[in-house]
Amino acid sequence: MPGEYEQHRRKKAEALRAQGLDPFGRRYPETIDTAGARKRFEAAGEGAPATVAGRMLALREFGKLIFADLWDSSGRIQVAFSKKTLPPQMWDRVKLLDLGDWVGVEGRLVRTRTGEITVDAARVDVLAKALLPPPEKWHGLTDVEARYRQRYVDLFANPEVRDLFLRRSLVIDEVRRFLRERGFVEVETPVLQPLYGGAAARPFVTHHNTLDVDLYLRISPELYLKRLLVGGMERVFEIARVFRNEGISTRHNPEFTLMELYQAFADYGDMMELVETLVERLARTISGGRTCLPFQDKVLEYKAPWRRALYADLLAEHAGVRLGDEPAVRARARTLGLEESNKHVDVVTHDVFEAAVEPHIVQPTFVMDWPARLCPLTKRKADNPDIAERFEPMVAGMEIGNAYTELNDPDVQAEALRTQLAGQQETMAVFDADFVEALKHGMPPAGGLGIGIDRLVMLLVNAPSIRDVVLFPALRPKGSPGAAGTV
Repeated sequence: MPGEYEQHRRKKAEALRAQGLDPFGRRYPETIDTAGARKRFEAAGEGAPATVAGRMLALREFGKLIFADLWDSSGRIQVAFSKKTLPPQMWDRVKLLDLGDWVGVEGRLVRTRTGEITVDAARVDVLAKALLPPPEKWHGLTDVEARYRQRYVDLFANPEVRDLFLRRSLVIDEVRRFLRERGFVEVETPVLQPLYGGAAARPFVTHHNTLDVDLYLRISPELYLKRLLVGGMERVFEIARVFRNEGISTRHNPEFTLMELYQAFADYGDMMELVETLVERLARTISGGRTCLPFQDKVLEYKAPWRRALYADLLAEHAGVRLGDEPAVRARARTLGLEESNKHVDVVTHDVFEAAVEPHIVQPTFVMDWPARLCPLTKRKADNPDIAERFEPMVAGMEIGNAYTELNDPDVQAEALRTQLAGQQETMAVFDADFVEALKHGMPPAGGLGIGIDRLVMLLVNAPSIRDVVLFPALRPKGSPGAAGTV
């Protein structure tokens, strides 16, 4: 049963139908946006014609004069409806308008006594009747779940939220522009994969009825992109939706956007230069040229070059243990309340690293040279096979990406995939015989990189949660136990 407000609005919709009008409108041509209307007034002055369309988000009634605020994607403009100048039927139509309605207005541009540029309406058309009212106090709602669940309302009720997502789109556009300037080609790889790999994660499983096989939503496009290197595509990238069947938090969403690229004849040093140059450019793009941006209670400097720091040195500095000192590492894990039994020492080491080291890494830093057993897809250092040529770019205690000098020896790769470490939540990759066979055809030396777009945008726009930068984040079904706790 519709509520009181909805019933009232439905009666107005029926009144519009009684006038021979469709309350859900049709195409409305020859409009200019509200920003264009303001520019037209500045150029042409009083009396210039304008036809605008948008959502009505404010009404101020003064007897025979009604003012409304009309919002579109470019901003706001005031509209004036006067009983003295509008035909009676048109005035009756104005009286059937509600907050939230989409309307089209035709009239002349004027400036009111208060100095406001205004469309003095000669005609109004209802383009879509809003049957539910906008929230009275949406801005600053403590019930953030409602904002995530009804993002469509959040976007029109809070212009700053819409602006945030426009900036996210700007970031992705600039990533594409930057990579194309460097000769990278954008490609697409399968979302449904017969084997999952390329990251340490639990996959989502589905079933293909015709083939009668289980398939996996990809956790990474890595192994397919590397196949393209084998095929002679020397610089490739993909901005991919990837899926990991894991927890939900302020830094994790089960599906997210990953930019992954591979560059032939490069190594992880080239990837560092690419990351710091790209992120500095993104910071400048969305901030009007600045490289120093706020994030929560910090100020982050993105200007290249970034700090380079060895994994082992950071472990010693902040956790107080040496890489490879198993008794000390396990003892430190226990003091941190971490489970260390039945886990390989390198897995325990990284658990300690995440708990004791990562919170101290605030300014943009490349954490370099990882324990090789944690990195089955990575080339080892020539002078120390226990260390992998891998780095993670870390900012404000978060890793925002992952990069390697890629392993291209098929025999070493096969062995690494067969002997991954026990104790990790999930393996980095299942054994993919076709991928190993592809390597046997020859993959050039290469550097590879993945950057989590959502976390990067969080940092650049100063958003406290990943859900603030994902239009429709994962939530428990409405009304289910614990639903409010998902945000």
